[in-house]
Amino acid sequence: MDRYEQVEQLMEAFAERTGLVGQRRPRRYLWTDAFAVCNYLELHRALGNDRFLDRATRLVTQVHDVLGAYAANDSRRGWLGGMDDGQHRRTPTRAGLRIGKSLPERSPAEPLDEQREWDRDGQYFHYLTRWMHALERVAETTGEAHYHRWAAELALGAFNGFVKHPAATGSARMVWKMSVDLDRPLVASMGHHDPLDGWITAQALAASTHADGHEQRELRAQVSVYRNMFAFRDLATADALGIGGLLVDAWRLFRIAPEMPDSKHGEVAALIDAAAVGLDHLTGRGELDAPPSHRLAFREVGLGIGVRAAQRLFEAARTRQPDPLLASLDRVVRSLPLADRIERVWLQPEHRRVPVWIDHRDINDVMLATSLAPDGYLGPAPGSDAYTEAPP
Repeated sequence: MDRYEQVEQLMEAFAERTGLVGQRRPRRYLWTDAFAVCNYLELHRALGNDRFLDRATRLVTQVHDVLGAYAANDSRRGWLGGMDDGQHRRTPTRAGLRIGKSLPERSPAEPLDEQREWDRDGQYFHYLTRWMHALERVAETTGEAHYHRWAAELALGAFNGFVKHPAATGSARMVWKMSVDLDRPLVASMGHHDPLDGWITAQALAASTHADGHEQRELRAQVSVYRNMFAFRDLATADALGIGGLLVDAWRLFRIAPEMPDSKHGEVAALIDAAAVGLDHLTGRGELDAPPSHRLAFREVGLGIGVRAAQRLFEAARTRQPDPLLASLDRVVRSLPLADRIERVWLQPEHRRVPVWIDHRDINDVMLATSLAPDGYLGPAPGSDAYTEAPP
């Protein structure tokens, strides 16, 4: 079975299992669905089957209808932000989107239980940026500007909801988790890479061919605020998913403006350097040598996706000699076989029968599919045509 046959099998089972097709009630989860949209775009591009483009656009509609409204187990009803049906159809992302967790959000009077909070609903900034990215990829693929507009509206809503300006310090900061209505923090600490996610995504949306002047001004104002919050300080992480995210961010930043001056390529290189520190730590600890029953597949598959992004970045940068990126990329090139190694482990049927796989089956299946065929998520190389680029 080739890669695309494996991806199709994984994504068709996901569609049936989560109610994207068939008679089951739709079960949506924002992070997983963002990757799934991109996987369907890639199946459409590679196989030339419009059924997969329909899957992608139908999934966008379902996410907005399910996660843009209060959950069935919430005492509140209707669309987030108090929108009526017409407003929701026009601007479904204006008030953000729920995570899709199984438990309702914590009430204002309820004390924080850190363990239980993982299962409670609300809004996560890093999930919202993944959805902005997915919407922009649909806009790039279809040429339909409303997908970009929804991404830009979500960027504005997320910025207003998650970025705080404490009077005591005068410096902007972010909160990690907000309530469903974006009216109060649920976890007030700042996510390690949330400002970086905001910085990259705002730049990507501002650079979109669909962005108008008003959107560009608003998004560029966000870019400055996000940039000041992280300023490339201590981006390194030993978490496999976080390392993969840094490498994907490096690719996305390069994709925005491949002809950028060396100073901007230095910013791409800084992301790669931070990822390289984490890679050295991760491989030194031997985490990827542990039995599959003791590993979280989606976190290390996220690393694999990042390694695929680094490979594409290396291929693009080495044609531009001399390039300041190459020295940094040399630090991660030796890790390129990791993606194949991770995929081989999780493609084995016996490893997909262990409880840690089954407990997270949707996110594991979808992100494994992304690693196997990453171009839908990563986007085509700068200057190439998304519809004529040969499959890997």
